[in-house]
Amino acid sequence: MARILLYTGKGGVGKTSVAAATALLCAERGYRTIVVSTDMAHSLGDAFDAEIGSEPTKLADNLWGHEPEVFSNIEKYWGTIQAYVADLFSWRALDEVMAEEMTILPGMDELGSLLWIADHHDQGIYDVIIVDAAPTGETLRLLALPEAARWWVERIGPLGKRMSRLGRPMLERLIGVPVPDERVFDATERLLARLRHVHDLLADPKLSSVRLVLNLERVAINEAQRSFTYFHLYGYPTDLVVCNRVLPRDTGDYFQGWRDAQQAYLPVVEEAFAPVPLRPVPHLESEVVGRERLRELGRLLFGQGDPIEFFYRGRPYQVNRDGDGFLLSLELPFTTRDEVELSRHGDELVLQVGGWRRTLLLPRALVGATTQGARMDNGSLQVRFAPAERSR
Repeated sequence: MARILLYTGKGGVGKTSVAAATALLCAERGYRTIVVSTDMAHSLGDAFDAEIGSEPTKLADNLWGHEPEVFSNIEKYWGTIQAYVADLFSWRALDEVMAEEMTILPGMDELGSLLWIADHHDQGIYDVIIVDAAPTGETLRLLALPEAARWWVERIGPLGKRMSRLGRPMLERLIGVPVPDERVFDATERLLARLRHVHDLLADPKLSSVRLVLNLERVAINEAQRSFTYFHLYGYPTDLVVCNRVLPRDTGDYFQGWRDAQQAYLPVVEEAFAPVPLRPVPHLESEVVGRERLRELGRLLFGQGDPIEFFYRGRPYQVNRDGDGFLLSLELPFTTRDEVELSRHGDELVLQVGGWRRTLLLPRALVGATTQGARMDNGSLQVRFAPAERSR
């Protein structure tokens, strides 16, 4: 089973350099390693100072790079669905080429790149898969998609297939546009099932870790904190926070104010993300481009340690007995009770934090249990349930 490391952070904090440096160090330690960019603005090739293609490209012994390209992603994963949408546009007398272009929906390139993670894992070729992810906002939107996928696969898909089987010709005459046939629904289900597989891999604490990269600046710290919360919300384990470009002591008078500000932030950040460890990395004298500079960055970050080590293991979501009832606990660091909205629909608990929503499928022990209340306790949302027999 391949170890999966996903690096993300605010744009400009140096996450690509950190991901590339980790990949190079892993390869030099003997791990067969691939580093994949899921950022639409690929910059892995720039970091390695090498050409990286839309298929895995060998960069060194034990090391491959991969910058998936939008059209190959769509051909690989979109297929039948794209053909239906193109037919739909063509039906309305749109030019055939323009119709095909319009089927390239926003986010499909990043989505296709994300699906490559599962492909590389399932092939069993690599020991380590390192993901240079898009900036945190885009990455979080993509990682939230499997929740919606479950709704489609379990509810909408089967209904749509039955409707298509029973009355597609009549529906087409009635509404005047093509109605997707079973092939489209099957292709959609395969795509969404693949998304779910990606989620299962990235949420597996025995395989995967999210690693946040930040700079000691207020905006970058705030975004990292929000991301930390949302990764916990969706069950993606974070095992390391990389504090990049920390100015050294001998910066001179010109940078002294900046360095003082960084040093003031450092203990605050260390305490805020605890117990997840923080690794400060000094600001290097020259641009991190090419293997030598990446090798230096990797050694500064990990020293003689193993870069694929699990630096922290935690369970953001768990259910425990609490007296005669149950207590569901979900880690939501940097979140207050006022920011959380909860609702219950049968066997589902719908949780919203800010603009992000997650539907938790309750374990069997809680399906027949009455929800009694919720509270925040030191960054942990705790929802209490009465025992099932009381709810009858």
